[in-house]
Amino acid sequence: MTKKMDKKTRDELIAKADKLLKYETGKVITWCGNCGNYGIQNAFMRALVLEGLERKDFALFFDIGCSGNGADKFEANTLHGLHGRTISTAAGAALANDKMKVIAFAGDGATFSEGVNHLVHGVRNNFPLVFVHHNNENYGLTIGQASATTRCGVKMNGTPDGVVVEPINPLQFVLSLDPTFVARGFSGDVDHLTELFRLALRHKGFAYLEILQSCPTYNRTTPEDWYASRVKYVEDLKDYDCHDIWAARKLVQDMDKEIYLGLIYENNGRKDFLSLQKSREGRETSLVEEVRRYDVRALI
Repeated sequence: MTKKMDKKTRDELIAKADKLLKYETGKVITWCGNCGNYGIQNAFMRALVLEGLERKDFALFFDIGCSGNGADKFEANTLHGLHGRTISTAAGAALANDKMKVIAFAGDGATFSEGVNHLVHGVRNNFPLVFVHHNNENYGLTIGQASATTRCGVKMNGTPDGVVVEPINPLQFVLSLDPTFVARGFSGDVDHLTELFRLALRHKGFAYLEILQSCPTYNRTTPEDWYASRVKYVEDLKDYDCHDIWAARKLVQDMDKEIYLGLIYENNGRKDFLSLQKSREGRETSLVEEVRRYDVRALI
């Protein structure tokens, strides 16, 4: 993984450029100008193309919020669900059809307020899906209220005197739950984010990817250049071991001066939830392939 896409990968992407169009719906994009969602969408579509995934190979689940407005921007199997419930919905799909890659998207409000319970058990159960946390540190769709990740002292709609409670550090939180994959990207670095998406898509288990993104309309405290001047890269750290959870927890403590991007932690030693079920031992079919009619006359 590199900050700058290597020539071989870029040439491959150019050769498959027409495939990018397959994932676009032509719907009018309603995100604000310079919103981080543009970079995230671009990086995700690139990753799908580079990983050779066709529409039949994956399903997308969207929460409520600005990130959820991406639901009609992808020509794919998509579901725009309830606030804070995207992980539980996506988990059901991932367990029903383990031959399809499931990706869920949600913002910081849905992830760490309305749906924090689902995040906890998504990580704990190691459901086989990719979860993408769009972190713009506010409720952007409902005009800029503070979220659980808004920085202390920041004035937002609803808290005009400034936030008085310290924010949740998303990666510290997730790393405390014994995860199997934790990564962080930045919407302003599309090349690097593309590679993180690719790593997450290959992971078998619950892949948590936080994406730092600007909100140009409601959160002026952390604009894109604020992040750009502070982000660092795990790849530049000599001898960093992404399999050492204590090194990972130490690395993500700083959210103000040196904010590290990249694959923070991975543990391939744990089985995903479906693989742990004794009833699934030796089965090569998915649950949806086993659906059939049953004669229940004897029961009634």
